[in-house]
Amino acid sequence: MQILYNAHITTNDLAQPAASAVAIDHGQIAAVGSDAEILDSFHSAQVKTDLRGKTIWPGLIDAHIHFEGYASNLDTINCETATRQECLNRVAARAETSPQGSWLLGYGWNQNSWPEGFGSCADLDGVSGAHPCYLTAKSYHAGWANSAALRLAGITATTPDPQDGVIVRDAKGSPTGILLESAMALVERVIPPLSVAESARLMLAAQTNLWKMGITGIHDFDRARCFSALQILDQAGQLRLRVLKSIPLELLDQAAALGLRSGFGSEFLRIGSVKLFTDGALGPHTAAMLQPYEDESQNTGLLFLDGEQIYEIGQKAVQSGLSLAIHAIGDRANHEVLNAYSQLRAFEQERGLKPARHRIEHVQALHAQDYDRLAGLDIIASVQPIHATSDMDMADRYWGARSQGAYAYGMLHRNGTRLAFGSDAPVEVPNPFWGIHAAVTRRRINGAPDELGWYLQHRIELAEALRAYTLGPAFAAGREHRQGKLASGYAADLIVLPENPAATPAQDLHRLAPCAVMVDGEWVLESE
Repeated sequence: MQILYNAHITTNDLAQPAASAVAIDHGQIAAVGSDAEILDSFHSAQVKTDLRGKTIWPGLIDAHIHFEGYASNLDTINCETATRQECLNRVAARAETSPQGSWLLGYGWNQNSWPEGFGSCADLDGVSGAHPCYLTAKSYHAGWANSAALRLAGITATTPDPQDGVIVRDAKGSPTGILLESAMALVERVIPPLSVAESARLMLAAQTNLWKMGITGIHDFDRARCFSALQILDQAGQLRLRVLKSIPLELLDQAAALGLRSGFGSEFLRIGSVKLFTDGALGPHTAAMLQPYEDESQNTGLLFLDGEQIYEIGQKAVQSGLSLAIHAIGDRANHEVLNAYSQLRAFEQERGLKPARHRIEHVQALHAQDYDRLAGLDIIASVQPIHATSDMDMADRYWGARSQGAYAYGMLHRNGTRLAFGSDAPVEVPNPFWGIHAAVTRRRINGAPDELGWYLQHRIELAEALRAYTLGPAFAAGREHRQGKLASGYAADLIVLPENPAATPAQDLHRLAPCAVMVDGEWVLESE
């Protein structure tokens, strides 16, 4: 038994929103209350810690992260640069120190941020030497390969575009080295894969990074190898993030045949939703739109699944006890998903099935007719507020006036939509305080666009941002009685902050960081 007292505690519990002391026993909250109440009731506690006025929050949960991707990218070339040439310089530096002929891998480039725009295989050839080189875009919806990588993948001028993908070509029909959507797999399948053991090692190291940001739980959207590695860590007692693990669509039949259900698992690793993709992303113009992009009058993006296809998949999933988590960026993609969810809710009712905790991942652009449909269908908006401030220039440039109804967290909240905040790391930095800052201010860390923010009507209050990083993901995981609050019977997952966010100027929220983090009643991070 231990007691933390003399603190400002935000509990997320409507019955007792604030407290100054908490008693913790066997990994869970025994009680919260005033210093006198807790110290008197649990006077025999072995450990009593005076927090000297610091703030305690429930542990934060990232509702959308690619954990293996984030972990492995910590060891690759950082391509998030101001110019294309700077990225090429980093490739050249890595080539000089890498074993002859080994792959050069990187992540994070964004042609929309580079004055030079997209690169080419010739650009990479000039700096990569004899190495095959492949760099993934920040959006994860485009790749950039050198000639050696294209040769190993068998990509030539006569290679047809795969379904739902594009091999970008020059005026002569030759591949430029840029691959969009499913075309990326042509190169990725020839890159030597990580072993499960190596993946586990990288994620174990990355776990500490997330603790330092205040994250005690994640919803992961990487694939089968990641799940295998997480199981190794969980069985070894080394996994100290509470992980909700998605199932890729292509494994739905196997999961159903095995009888896996959403919510099954251990305290630290549980089965989540079946992950579907309906479209691509804003940056490469592959998000499915109802009207063309502002700068491409004939392009409405790529729609991978329509409403009827999603409904067919959904029937199989819900009858097997599995919920859906559907990637949808463009307004057409979101419209198709909502149409499918409307049918699926009716199907669940007809079959006497408990309504599943279905979600839409990203919900970036909505048509006005769809603004209130998520709330009406009780669909969770799994969104990443830092995308709004990262994407605002692109959104205004490519979607124009449609941006007024995009990244619309305030509107969704007012309509009664359940919000679950995440980062989409490594697409963005997983720091939840950066996400909170973006949601509350609608501004970048440098203050852009101005003191009014970007479409300020879509900002939300700090308290709601906290709930979206705690209660929202807990509900999405079916763990609302175990995570997201500091109340009796809940897991003792909490963070200690040296200052009170409620008293912190909004423009400074991104600077907050925990000085201590507790998971399951044990300190996993402590400062002096």
